[in-house]
Amino acid sequence: MGTVERAGDDHTSEVESGEEEEIVGGGELAQHLMKSGVTRTDMLAAISNSIHAEAIAALPPNVRRRIRALRLLQREFVDIESKFYSEVHALECKYEKLYKPLFDKRAQIVNGIYEPTDEECVNPWRDENEEDELARAVQSAAITDGADDNNKPADDNNTAEPPMDPNVKGIPDFWYNIFRNVSMLCEMMQEHDEPILKCLQDIKVQMHDEPIGFTLEFHFAPNEYFTNTVLTKEYSMKCKPDDDSPLDFEGPEIYSCKGCEINWKKGKNVTVKTIKKKQKHKSRGSVRTVTKSVQADSFFNFFNPPTMPEDPNSTLASDIQALLTADFEIGHYIRERVVSRAVLLYTGEGLDDDDDDEYEEEHLTKRGVKGNTGRFSQGLRSVRNFIDLDGNCHVLRESKLYVVIEARFDMRCFLDVVWIKSGRFLECGLYLSVDF
Repeated sequence: MGTVERAGDDHTSEVESGEEEEIVGGGELAQHLMKSGVTRTDMLAAISNSIHAEAIAALPPNVRRRIRALRLLQREFVDIESKFYSEVHALECKYEKLYKPLFDKRAQIVNGIYEPTDEECVNPWRDENEEDELARAVQSAAITDGADDNNKPADDNNTAEPPMDPNVKGIPDFWYNIFRNVSMLCEMMQEHDEPILKCLQDIKVQMHDEPIGFTLEFHFAPNEYFTNTVLTKEYSMKCKPDDDSPLDFEGPEIYSCKGCEINWKKGKNVTVKTIKKKQKHKSRGSVRTVTKSVQADSFFNFFNPPTMPEDPNSTLASDIQALLTADFEIGHYIRERVVSRAVLLYTGEGLDDDDDDEYEEEHLTKRGVKGNTGRFSQGLRSVRNFIDLDGNCHVLRESKLYVVIEARFDMRCFLDVVWIKSGRFLECGLYLSVDF
């Protein structure tokens, strides 16, 4: 197991009589957490809480007493805030009915069912002449490249896509290209998923009022992979603070999800792969080959999430909890960003910086340029001005008071807490090292 070391003086403080608070030093806390087998994220959160708890415990008793009064006021605020979010959800359910005709027409245009009129294609806030000039320049460049390619030997590694038929209906591969552009979705998509996602015709959201929640509907054209026309993912939400930790309330949160069964056609299940394994008989020594089916990486595992326990108070394994947390984030993102801003994600106008980096890196890789094309995090860039960091170091957490940096050297992981005072970075007050 790893060793834990603490630099600097140990700080102890008296706790007011009657308070049941235990202040654990950063080094001791880290050692306890590592023995408990918690994740790195939980460890960082616990270290952060310990740092702040020590600072509060050092305050005079009367000040701590007033802080407890403020916590009670905060609880009253949370109760009002939960009612606010409940009314917001009711408004979302109401306005979903107003959005529906717009999203239905979008689906008709994308799938070639409806051809918009000239009046419906005018964007007065955009310079259409500039867009048309760019289109002509791209077409001219494509023609020039095509002429040059005729004089070059064939390249088996050429990944250029053939030009689109000008008379094509709708917007081909609309949702598939959104998946490619959005880094969160692109990371889930495997190569064997691509032909299926090219059959994706629409993504819809159905809001639920009581109990609150929503269902994502993925509508597919008939395809050679499964017989379903719609795949669903249902999310249940809660909008009330927990009795045990009411001040942690930050608004509605997803607490469970349920997928659907995919009726795969024979030999077309991309979520399963077959592996061959050799087994040796213990007594005879003979060897036989055993075929086994195991889960394969695929976007379509999204519809088969981990099973939630019936008891809401039961504790989930850390890996299951991590999977569910990621699943909840993806479901929320699809509902909030993908469905509502689909055209902007398709054109790239609505992409986040991380998505732009993903798109840029993919394009540069296709053009033969390899390496890290992403940006440094703002935290790392600011810390670099004061601390000698190399490629093995990166910032895990940054606040106005401290920065937590992870460094990896010789199979060891170091977590350094760098204190900030008057805009300057001071010497590390705590570090811990973990053996791998």
